[in-house]
Amino acid sequence: MAPKVLISDKLSDAAVQIFRDRGIDVDFMPELGKDKEKLAQVIGQYDGLAIRSATKVTPSILEHATNLKVIGRAGIGTDNIDKDAASKKGVIVMNTPFGNMITTAEHAIALMFAVARQIPEASASTHAGKWEKNAFMGVELTGKTLGVIGAGNIGGIVCDRARGLKMKVIAYDPFLGEERAQQMQIEKVELDELLKRSDFITLHVPLTEQTRNILGRENLAKTKKGVRIINCARGGLVDEEALADLLKSGHVAGAAFDVFAVEPATENPLFGLPNVVCTPHLGASTTEAQENVALQVAEQMADYLLTGAVQNALNMPSVTAEEAKIMGPWIKLADHLGAFIGQMTEEPIKAINVLYDGYAAEMNLEALNCSLIAGIMKPISSEVNMVSAPLIAKERGIQISTTNQTQTGAFEGYIKVTVVTDKRERSIAGTVFSDGKPRFIQIKGINIDAEVGRHMVYTTNEDVPGIIGTLGMTCGKHGVNIANFTLGRKEAKGEAIALLYIDEPMPMQAIADLKATGLFQQIKPLEFDVA
Repeated sequence: MAPKVLISDKLSDAAVQIFRDRGIDVDFMPELGKDKEKLAQVIGQYDGLAIRSATKVTPSILEHATNLKVIGRAGIGTDNIDKDAASKKGVIVMNTPFGNMITTAEHAIALMFAVARQIPEASASTHAGKWEKNAFMGVELTGKTLGVIGAGNIGGIVCDRARGLKMKVIAYDPFLGEERAQQMQIEKVELDELLKRSDFITLHVPLTEQTRNILGRENLAKTKKGVRIINCARGGLVDEEALADLLKSGHVAGAAFDVFAVEPATENPLFGLPNVVCTPHLGASTTEAQENVALQVAEQMADYLLTGAVQNALNMPSVTAEEAKIMGPWIKLADHLGAFIGQMTEEPIKAINVLYDGYAAEMNLEALNCSLIAGIMKPISSEVNMVSAPLIAKERGIQISTTNQTQTGAFEGYIKVTVVTDKRERSIAGTVFSDGKPRFIQIKGINIDAEVGRHMVYTTNEDVPGIIGTLGMTCGKHGVNIANFTLGRKEAKGEAIALLYIDEPMPMQAIADLKATGLFQQIKPLEFDVA
């Protein structure tokens, strides 16, 4: 029997035809996604569900999806899909991360032109019959320095377009290597230098704990007087109130925003300010982009339903159903190990070396590698998933090496990952216990036994009295409950580490209080996807 797909949002006729041409039975019901009850009634008939943003795939919908194998989202964002619930049901969630790259990059360039020449205000003035020819004095882009925060897929296109406009392009991106920067013909710099030198700054990073308010009040104050700031990436990357203050003071000459901390944005500190251009999240809103993502999701879903091939999956690597049952906890462990390294590493990664020991060495190492690499890169790039991670790592010049060996220690199997940068090597190892839960068993060569929690704090210090008390008292002072507390050291009075599993994120003031004690060399809050 031919697979059956439901399209419950508006997709192009060409996408519908792709399913039919591939021999898949498809029902095109573009208004159904808005009716949760009707969708729940019919979803059990289908092997695949193709959607945009209107359809909300909730746990209750998935409970009725007795035959569903794959959900395809035409676009990048998948907030309208409960991925944890889908994973538990064994449903693959795919998106199309590359279909709107050019469109978003072009919107950033368009906003840069608009704010450079005050086009929206000049247009409104002219429509009003004022003819204020001398009121709108702009600046040229030619010869100006563009600072690009995030030189991945979209940021890379912006770099290329800006070079064509004869701009000097500098970029801050912890995962951008010198060789890749040379290939792109741009200059790689640290963030402070970018802030100091840039005439225009454009952001192209995901919203993570590392990037939230990357242009906060302190960093905005470091910018060059007269800078213009463009954000087509994510709301929350810029402190909008601080930016409004600097616009009013004249330190920042202009801003152009397509995304906001709260959307829909009906009010915002930037609204109504002179030389601030605002658009309602239009980065992907072109006919071409919408067509591209629709065609791409149809091809991906058809490939999976007919051949088992998986592309751009967000919740599952390329493994068979039988492998997935056995490897599930190990795939999660690989993701946790990668996430630890990724959150700890702030400089460009040159190499990732992975050692699989014992039982782990007998598994599908390609799938484990995909999960591990995705874990490393996700803190800086939302475009990464378990399928695309190796390709993106290759594009960035990161060397991946894998070694497998027979059982050598107390554990039946374990995974150890070492990341190499120009400044250091950093390593962590983990295993899966008989209860199916991943554990960290070694960090920096120091043996530990740490359960992985959603919110954690990692510290390094000299092995001296008072560390446990200081950590406990500080957490208590700020109302942070410690679920688990793991310590390790190389030798008495030597280097020591602590790993706290806490019930809520550690407040920044608590981190500041710990730093003020002078007892710690490093204090790092960490987040893990433990669902």
